[in-house]
Amino acid sequence: MPPIPTVTRWLLILCVGIFCAQQIPALRLAEALLALWPLGSGNFWPWQPLTYAFLHGDPTHLLFNMLGLWMFGAELERVWGQKRYIQFMLASVLAAAAVQLLWSALIGSRMPTVGISGGLYGLLLAYGMLFPHRQVMLLIPPVPIKARTLVIVYGVIELVYGISGASGVAHFAHLGGMLGGWLMIKYWRGQPPFGRRR
Repeated sequence: MPPIPTVTRWLLILCVGIFCAQQIPALRLAEALLALWPLGSGNFWPWQPLTYAFLHGDPTHLLFNMLGLWMFGAELERVWGQKRYIQFMLASVLAAAAVQLLWSALIGSRMPTVGISGGLYGLLLAYGMLFPHRQVMLLIPPVPIKARTLVIVYGVIELVYGISGASGVAHFAHLGGMLGGWLMIKYWRGQPPFGRRR
């Protein structure tokens, strides 16, 4: 197994370390300041569209996000290099925050959002675009599936659950991460909606 590239490794360390810090009662106030709160909640601060990504709600949330970051992020960092990988993660995380803030305003939600899932969904989309025919092994059920098909299935599931309002998961943040990732790749390629790159 190849070593985990530098940026992905530091993202894993930061997310796990901050999750451990979240378990300390004295740091609960800091957690509230770093989560992404809706604009009209009175708890929103300008740094939250970035800091929310490093918080996680529970061990399962953290585990699956770190697994996805390792599976997809490590290979994409090796392909793109550190600079582009960081740009891509920022685009996905910030777009996820923007879409979630918009959705929260539309439905009048007052709940905060946490987790790097938006960035992870951006990575998933990029993986499907770069390696559409590569086989990915699912955990549940344990069957192989093409990366492109996996992206489509996950995108449809997130849209359906998001519209239906099912569970307390920020489904539109996931879709926003995919949108941000898609726009970044289009920008790099000089494709619409962006002009041709010089």
